[in-house]
Amino acid sequence: MNCEILAVGTELLLGHTVNTNAADLGLRLASLGINVFWHTVVGDNPGRLREAVAQARTRADLIVCTGGLGPTYDDLTKNILAESFGKKLVFHEDEADFLRAFYAKRSRPMTPNVLQQAWLPEGAVVFHNDWGTAPGCAFEAEGTRVLLLPGPPYECLPMFDACAAPYLRSLSAETLVSRQIRVFGIGESAVEQIFRAEMETMKNPSLATYAKEGEVMLRVTAKAATEAEAAALCEPVVRKVTETLGAHVYGVDVDSLEALVLALMKDRGLTLATAESLTGGLIGARFTAVPGASAVFRGGALTYCDEVKHAMLGVPADVLAEKGAVSREVAAAMAEGARRAVGADLAVSATGLAGPDGDGVNPVGTVFVGLAGPDGTWVRHLRLDASRGRALVRTMSASNAFDMLRRYLTGLPVE
Repeated sequence: MNCEILAVGTELLLGHTVNTNAADLGLRLASLGINVFWHTVVGDNPGRLREAVAQARTRADLIVCTGGLGPTYDDLTKNILAESFGKKLVFHEDEADFLRAFYAKRSRPMTPNVLQQAWLPEGAVVFHNDWGTAPGCAFEAEGTRVLLLPGPPYECLPMFDACAAPYLRSLSAETLVSRQIRVFGIGESAVEQIFRAEMETMKNPSLATYAKEGEVMLRVTAKAATEAEAAALCEPVVRKVTETLGAHVYGVDVDSLEALVLALMKDRGLTLATAESLTGGLIGARFTAVPGASAVFRGGALTYCDEVKHAMLGVPADVLAEKGAVSREVAAAMAEGARRAVGADLAVSATGLAGPDGDGVNPVGTVFVGLAGPDGTWVRHLRLDASRGRALVRTMSASNAFDMLRRYLTGLPVE
């Protein structure tokens, strides 16, 4: 199917709310083998919404709408979609009962307009909302499939996973399997060049590259009558990519570098500490965002100035004076000091220049990332492209810390 994602909400047009649903749904739809060719955003205006729907149905087999399913006067999505496809709205008493119980349980008065949410297009498959109040649905008319999903991401995405994805899978006799190969330390253009000739000729399975923030993902996708057959088609491609890219591949079907590192450390019963300067706590924040991090993470030190590096981590004052805070020696001393201070098995550090100002010695983008363990200390010297902004320098510094941990834990060269 060829799909258009139609996001409804004036707040999206004005920038008051970022349309994250489009990106998140795009990934999910692609994993189901559905081609997302268009993203459209339209405000809460009946005329413009009708025009957007009319345009979408001329070019898409599947229209996925988000937003405009609530109880207020500007929640017009399902009304306009039903009207556009010649569908009447039907009252669903079971959804109305849910809404009444929802408000009663919370001892909140339910105004009459709340029941507006229980009206859905006739013949629709109802997606009950276990994460909010407005139900979603799916219907088919004149050869076009339409999904209606609530706007808030904490409702939209769980509903898609629990309700819409199974519905879409049921429309095809084939089963689709996707494998994600995660790569760090080599750019998308270099990866694409390696596999370009094969990607241009592959049909089933297919191979595609995607640039992520500071890393690359390759997706291998295959269709077959059964999941096992589709997985078998993917396997040789996954094997070839991992063998070709070698140590740059940090995992297959893993969420992130930090998630992989956490799993590896938990398996080995190891603990971690952090010492951060330019990253401002980003390494610790990313690690502790992964569920289960408390089994591994001991603590961290945010040491932005030299005096604190010396006082908290024991970085020698003469090293700071002679080598400067942005140096291999200070990165090593920070990691060793953090490991010692919190009694961790391993510790990582980051010191450098995120910009826009330099230190008169090193160019902006100079970063040193350290790793200290029971058998030694290693430091990676990074020369990052500061023209792309502070945020990317900090992100890449944190990612390199996790990559060093990953390499250490898997027996690869660290630096």
